[in-house]
Amino acid sequence: MDRLILRRYLAYLGTRNFAKRTIARKASALRRYFSWARRTALIATDPSVSLRAPSGEGHLPRVLDGTELQTLLEPTEFDENEPLWRRSRDDALLEILYGSGLRVGELCGLDIDSADLKRSSVTVWGKGAKERRVPMSLAAVETVQMWLKIRHEVVGEASGAALFLNSRGKRLGTRDVRRVLDHRAINPTHPHALRHTYATHLLDGGADLRSVQELLGHSDVATTQRYTHVSKERLRSVYTSTHPRA
Repeated sequence: MDRLILRRYLAYLGTRNFAKRTIARKASALRRYFSWARRTALIATDPSVSLRAPSGEGHLPRVLDGTELQTLLEPTEFDENEPLWRRSRDDALLEILYGSGLRVGELCGLDIDSADLKRSSVTVWGKGAKERRVPMSLAAVETVQMWLKIRHEVVGEASGAALFLNSRGKRLGTRDVRRVLDHRAINPTHPHALRHTYATHLLDGGADLRSVQELLGHSDVATTQRYTHVSKERLRSVYTSTHPRA
C-alpha cells in the first residue's frame, strides 16, 4: 500500500459522484487508520501522510449521455436467470429516479400510496422532512403499474407498505439501488447521476430555475443554480465539437 494507491482511490470516488464532504471524511478515516497502524508498529511507514482529498473546485456533476440512459431504461439484453419481478422493479425505480429526479433516499422511502398513478405524481419526503409532489413520466407510471402487479412475489413479513422491495421482502435500501445500477449501467454510475441528468435536461429544455428548484426540493436556489453551469458547459461542448470555427 502506498500514497499513490490511496490518491487513486480518492480520485475514483470523485468519478462516482461522491460528495466532496464524503471523500474528505474517507480521507480523514484513512489518515487516522494508518496513523494508528504506524504507532502500533503494524506498518513501517505511513502512506497517508499529507494525504488530502482531491479538490472539488470546478467539478461538474456527470450527466448521462443518450446511450447510457437507453441502456439503463431500455435494456436490450437480459440475464435469462434474472427473475421477472426484479426486472420489473428495476425498470420502475430507474424510471422514477430519472423521470422525477428523486434522491436515492427519497426513492427508498416511498410507500405504495406515495405514487398517485391516476394523477401521474409521486409524493416525496425530502431533506428536513419537507413534503413535495413531483410529476411522474408516462413511462414511470406504466412501469410502476407493472411492478405492483408482480410485487406480491417478494412480499414478506417486513414488507409493510414499502413501494420497492429487495429479494428478502424488505424495503429497498440505498445499497440495493447501487447494485441495480452496477448491474445495468455500461459505465460506473452513482444513483445521484440520474438526478443530475434530470435537472440538466429540464434546464436544457427551457425550464426556469425556480421551477427546477421546487421539483428537486432544494431549499436554496443557489444549490439549483449549479445545474445552469452544467448546461452552459454542455452547450460549449456541443459548440466546440460541431462548429467549424470553434
